[in-house]
Amino acid sequence: MKDHIILAPSLLAANFAEVGAQLAEIKAGGAEYLHLDVMDGFFVPNISFGVPVIKSLRKATDLFFDTHLMIERPERYIAQFVSAGSDLITFHYEATEDPAAVLRQIRDAGVKAAISVKPNTPVEVLRDLLPLCDMVLVMTVEPGFGGQKFMADMMPKVEKLARWREELGLSYDIEVDGGVGVENARLCVESGANVLVAGSSVLGKPSVREAAQAVLSAAKQ
Repeated sequence: MKDHIILAPSLLAANFAEVGAQLAEIKAGGAEYLHLDVMDGFFVPNISFGVPVIKSLRKATDLFFDTHLMIERPERYIAQFVSAGSDLITFHYEATEDPAAVLRQIRDAGVKAAISVKPNTPVEVLRDLLPLCDMVLVMTVEPGFGGQKFMADMMPKVEKLARWREELGLSYDIEVDGGVGVENARLCVESGANVLVAGSSVLGKPSVREAAQAVLSAAKQ
């Protein structure tokens, strides 16, 4: 288990009319990452935002940009998301024919590389790819929409990833995304996760600073 817990509030839940102020507030509340959900309407049944939004946000904050590509054939756009200011890029195993090549492409571009699987995909498909990963993301909802209920039955995937990390002598982070809040943050950490994506439970609250502090506090209990 990694001792340092990182909170990554999801921009999807932000009030875009006040996003600059909200980013300053979540940072003051202890958030280190900003989770950026990029959706293309094909890989998932929703459309969010892309390179121009990330590029403009980069000028407004020094938070670590945790960019989550929920798009088909992500290899087409890696360079653009790197140039926009992403610090880490996650793509989906299911979205490309050669996941190992995409992981190498991201790392060669000079940023951290991560991979994710949907809830119905067994985590075993990732085992041979782990040496190429700086982080692995376990989805605890079906990707595509915020505000969904946390799927606790995904925790065995997190436990396996933590066990494999030890067995293989690797150091990748384990991130969970979907329905994470004060009621389950500790469960995620106890299972082996150290990066927590929180959308409506942080940026959807009246005081985003207090909400960030509350999730981090619950995770560290």
